[in-house]
Formats: sequence, C-alpha cells, structure tokens
Amino acid sequence: MEPPSSLRSLPPEGAARQRPGEAGSAAGGLVALADIEAAAQRLKGHVLDTPCVESLTLGQITGCRVFLKFENLQFTASFKERGALNKLASLLAAGERPRGVIAASAGNHAQGVAHHAARLGLRAVIVMPQHTPMVKVERTRGFGAEVVLHGDTFDEARERALALAAEQGLSFVHPFDDAAVIAGQGTIGLEMLAAQPELDTLVIAVGGGGLISGIATAARAVKPGIRIVGVQAARFPAMVNAVKGTAHPQGASTIAEGIAVGQPGRLTQALIRERVDDLLLVDEGDIEQAVLMLLEIEKTVVEGAGAAGLAALLRHREAFAGRRVGLVLCGGNIDPLLLASIIERGMVRAGRLARIRVAARDTPGVLARITAVVAEAGANIDEVHHQRAFSTLSAQNVEVELVLQTRNREHVDEVLARLAAAGFTTPAH
Repeated sequence: MEPPSSLRSLPPEGAARQRPGEAGSAAGGLVALADIEAAAQRLKGHVLDTPCVESLTLGQITGCRVFLKFENLQFTASFKERGALNKLASLLAAGERPRGVIAASAGNHAQGVAHHAARLGLRAVIVMPQHTPMVKVERTRGFGAEVVLHGDTFDEARERALALAAEQGLSFVHPFDDAAVIAGQGTIGLEMLAAQPELDTLVIAVGGGGLISGIATAARAVKPGIRIVGVQAARFPAMVNAVKGTAHPQGASTIAEGIAVGQPGRLTQALIRERVDDLLLVDEGDIEQAVLMLLEIEKTVVEGAGAAGLAALLRHREAFAGRRVGLVLCGGNIDPLLLASIIERGMVRAGRLARIRVAARDTPGVLARITAVVAEAGANIDEVHHQRAFSTLSAQNVEVELVLQTRNREHVDEVLARLAAAGFTTPAH
C-alpha cells in the first residue's frame, strides 16, 4: 500500500526528529490492521458499535454528503473508552495481572480508564490538574477511580502520574501515544467503512493524534484510496505545526478542550505523516456553529472536539464539495453552562436574539406603547431595562433597552422600522 504523499512531502522544519529506537521511528510496524482487528474482537460486546448514518440536511448545507458516527452515544459519551479498554485488556492478556493502572487526564480519557478498570476489577488512579471542574472529578470517582489532584496543568499532572506509577508499580495508560490505545480507537474506522462502504473521505478531530492514527491505519488498509483529513482547533495547532513545519501560535484555551493538546505524540505524529492526507485548522466560531447545528439539526449534544469535523466542512467547503464524508462525533461531555452560552451566542449571530435601544420622552405609558409596537411586529420580549440615571439622554427622556426573540435579521429590521414609524428613536444597536 502506497501511503498518501501530501504530508510525506511537506518540509520537516519544526517537526520532532526521531532517533533509532524511539517510538515514532517505525510507525508502520507498530500499529497495523491486524492490531485493530484484534482490538475489535476484544471490544465486541463491551463498547457500542455506534450508528453511522447520513445527515441529508447537513449535506445540503455543506455541499457534500455527510455521514455521522455517533461516538457520543458510548457509555462514557466518548470514543476514548475504546482505546482505554483495549489497553487494559492487552495488559491482562499478557498473562501478568497489573497491580493497577494510572492515567493523567481531566476529561474523557479519565472516565474511559476508570469505567473499564472497574469492570475488569483493576485498581485505577487518575491524576487530574487541581483546578479541574468538580463535576468531572466526581464523575470520574463515580466510575470507581481514585482521583489525585495535582498541579496547575496537564503536563504537571502527567509527571505526577508517571512518578506514582513508578512508586506503586502501576501501569501507565497514555491517552494517545500508545499502540494498544491507537488500535482501540482504530476500530471506529472499521465500523464506519462496514456501515458506509461508499465513504471516500474521513474528517477527524486531532489533539494528540490517537484517534486519527487508529482510524487512518484501519481505513488505509480497507480502502487505500480514501482521503483522510485531520482537524485541529486554531488555538491548539501543535500537530499541524509539527507535521507541516508551520509556526502557528498556541492559545491558552478553546471550547474544543478535548483536543487542546500542546505536545503531540511521537508515535501518532509518525503515523499521521505516513497515513493522513492533510491537516486543517478551524476557528472558535466555526466550532460553536457546528455544536449548535448538530444540536438543532441532529438533536444530538456534542462537545467542542466532537464538532470539529463539521466545523472543517463549514470553514473549508471547497475542499469537500461533492464528496462522501464521514465525521466522528467523538464526544458529548460538554459543560451545560458552556452549551447554554453557545446556544445564546448562536441565536445572536442568526438574528434570533437581538438587543435594541429605544429613546423616548419619559411620560406615563411610554413603556406600554413601546412594548405594544414590538408585540404587533411579532417579536417576543425576553428582557427590559428602563434607564434614567445611566443614560446620556436629557433628563426628560428615558432609554429602554430590550432583548427580543426574533425570526431572523430581517425581522429585527422590521421591528426597528415599526418603532421609528411610531415616533420612537432607535440609536445604533
């Protein structure tokens, strides 16, 4: 099988060099189709073979046929439990039962390791940064793991996990840079092509690279000509920089926290160079829009990382026009307050939630007249703020700020026109 040439031909500047004997120096020999098929047998009956179905509406919007793999339906709401279970099962299959397992994670990997370790009767220790939201800490504990809070960053938590592994004789379960973990994630590729053999393109979120490395390994073996594209958040472009030799700056946060990885794996980097056609970046606004579209159109909740593939279709439409594209909704663990904020911001962008200001003479009944005009225009009032002291208008006037539910931007303009026709002034909003 001849690997795709696009990434292999990219300049190596900025990419980590592998020395003989390092994990990434023989990528092709470390993870193969046989490993993924063996993983599929281990996982059978223990994780869901999630649906992979076409979205006609998303296809109409993006200009290509779109097929969604619903990994957010897994028990822990993430694909991560595939790799975690395959790693744990591999340890047990080696014949010597480990004293326990340990992982560093503030999210989906933690829950995958904790859940399946409990199922297999293994002690699980999860090291999380000390500022990890308590809901994630308690959820991980709820799966039966011992949680250790340490450090301010993931890197500090990982160093503590490695130290504890050495001290207590625990087996470290890496979230992505491990052959057994990669093979477990690769089972998604087998399932997608079995369910939808006509797929000609896969668009996969990339953080550390474990998911796309596994899927690319499976897909290349089953369908060598398939196009495979990775997607990173523009604020965390570590894999793009490493593989393409670019120097995009790294940000401090992203709503796609599941793929907010500052240092890509060595093994995964080598696999991506060999088996992935291209890597793309998407902005925060693209991801927000994709989360909202999946909620509204598909009635499914995804986290930011889970929406990265659709965000790429929206941002880079010309690259996928007319193709049959498979997307992995890789996780659904999103904070409810963040989801509420995304919904509200999306409504503002679409003109379905608008804030307007109305200036008028401060006389009895003026507020009633304003709200009557708005009602006649068919808009619904969410909030009303009646300003006197904090207004730049004359003391005889009042400024009323309204937050309205509207149909679209044209409807907002209609409301403003009706207010103007009724004699009210509407300053720029």
